[in-house]
Amino acid sequence: MKIVVLVKEVPDTYGDRKLNLETGLADRAASEAVIDEIGERALEVALSYADKNPGTEVVVLSMAPESATATVRKGLAMGAASAVQVVDDGLLGADLGLTAEVLAAALQRIGFDLVIGGNLSTDGSGGVIPAMIAELLGVPSATSLNSVEIGDGTVSGERASDAATMTVSAPLPAVVSITEALPDARFPNFKGIMAAKKKPFETLSLADLSIEAEDHSASHSIVIALSEKPPRAAGVKIVDEGDAGEQLAEFLIQNRLV
Repeated sequence: MKIVVLVKEVPDTYGDRKLNLETGLADRAASEAVIDEIGERALEVALSYADKNPGTEVVVLSMAPESATATVRKGLAMGAASAVQVVDDGLLGADLGLTAEVLAAALQRIGFDLVIGGNLSTDGSGGVIPAMIAELLGVPSATSLNSVEIGDGTVSGERASDAATMTVSAPLPAVVSITEALPDARFPNFKGIMAAKKKPFETLSLADLSIEAEDHSASHSIVIALSEKPPRAAGVKIVDEGDAGEQLAEFLIQNRLV
């Protein structure tokens, strides 16, 4: 079994996160860079399976700038066998389409039985990358799983919706995404940190993947405007002079809340 886990470097959720108003990109200098927590949980799913099934190979895959190497290497310290990082200046500001094609191409090069990712990153919050990758690779996908069971040739899990809970399954190879309902990730210990320095770490470029970022059919996202979030203003205060109910109803109607 070969499991590839998608990880992403993001600004620390608990730090200040800002957009550069000139480029429209996240200001990475405004906060400490970390592996997205949902990516760590996805890695924990893979490592927990590998702990119980000797011979399972776990690979971490990331598309990130060269400066993210130390962050990606944390996946090796947690227990992954190897890491692959796609680094290329042509990927600066890549949209979801380009990101999905690059990761899909990298997965074809690496080879996989199962791909595990998070359902939603804490920076872009696109929530579609795993499904897009599955479509590009022509394999089944099971998204937003609250639990994951990896069996003999299949992967299954529980997905919650607004009205019900369902169990879904797919034959391998497949792509799945998980939610924060999965367990927290393990902490790297000293032995893992030291071992990570000797584990295989491959860096790929767009040329290695035969992708031209400038002539990319899926890059249709264009930012047309960008502005600072307005300061929070005071809310509407209703003083009851016998007509508070009418005022409240009028407010709800005007704001299309009823």
